[in-house]
Amino acid sequence: MTVTKNSKGLWDVQFYYKDYQGKNIKKHKRNFKTKKEAVEWAERFIAQQSHNLNMDFESFWQLYREDMSGRLRENTFRTKDYIVELKILPYFGKKKIADITAADIRRWQNSLIRQGYAPTYLKTIHNQLSAIFNYAVRYYDLPKNPCIQAGSMGRRNAQEMQFWTQEEFETFIEAVKDKPISYYAFMIMYWTGIRVGELLALTISDFDAEEKTLSITKSYQRINGKDVITEPKTSKSNRVITLPNFLAAEIEEYISKLYGMMPNDRMFVITKSYLEKEMIRGVRISGVKKIRLHDLRHSHASLLISKLGAQPNLVADRLGHEKIQTTLSVYSHLYPNQARNLADKLDELVDKSDEEEIDENAKQP
Repeated sequence: MTVTKNSKGLWDVQFYYKDYQGKNIKKHKRNFKTKKEAVEWAERFIAQQSHNLNMDFESFWQLYREDMSGRLRENTFRTKDYIVELKILPYFGKKKIADITAADIRRWQNSLIRQGYAPTYLKTIHNQLSAIFNYAVRYYDLPKNPCIQAGSMGRRNAQEMQFWTQEEFETFIEAVKDKPISYYAFMIMYWTGIRVGELLALTISDFDAEEKTLSITKSYQRINGKDVITEPKTSKSNRVITLPNFLAAEIEEYISKLYGMMPNDRMFVITKSYLEKEMIRGVRISGVKKIRLHDLRHSHASLLISKLGAQPNLVADRLGHEKIQTTLSVYSHLYPNQARNLADKLDELVDKSDEEEIDENAKQP
């Protein structure tokens, strides 16, 4: 490694490193403010290229970030960036990743818990750190993930799930009927269970009036003041939802009012923030209990399970869950009655069998 001062009075560093094929590659980096900064940068770079886990956590985060940024949805990675930069790097940034222990993780967890964050947020922060260590285990031969040994913090579902019954929704929807765009948006969300981003990405061409279906193929997000259309959350989120006749008629009526719109234009040129404000307004006017915008999705699932007895696989397909285990995990509390109904039907089968046996015996001389 050679470190020299250049004509600007700044420091340059030159060195060789081995690439993934074992070839020696020359690297030249210029204009560091101090000699120490130049040497530290070169050492980090060499450690990264050689998969040497003596690199500090911040250096490894940059490796992880470079590799994963193109594999995750933009908004997902922005959230990851925010959490790592503010909640993880200040604590672990300068520690060597190979030296971070379960005890270090516990101390970090306790420092966050004392700050009073919501349990769901604590869980999210912990999951981001664990994902980075899982990456180190899988691709950089870290022996184990210290987050697993330390245990998690927070809870995935910290609050009881909220949802509206059909009666509550019908009371609410009357309160927002004065604004057609709000009325039709909430109608679609409640009666289909689609996500907010999926609703806001809908185009006129996604609606098939003849087949009475909605095609979910994309998601809308507002990022840095720009409208961004991405792929749906998971591969299973790409789906075609069959609509009840009344909802298909409502959507057809709404589209008929969108004068001058092209097939690929968005049906709802509004934002999530607008819908949240409209939901608050509707709750205030109608007097129904307050729920979150996302809880309309839970309300639809509750309707399918409690009122229609829909099986988990059908609910999962309609909601676009990647795995049926997700459906069972999120809505398991709605299925006990279904289990009871199933047991009752088994009773009916046995009773019917007994009756048939009695009838047969009665016929015998």
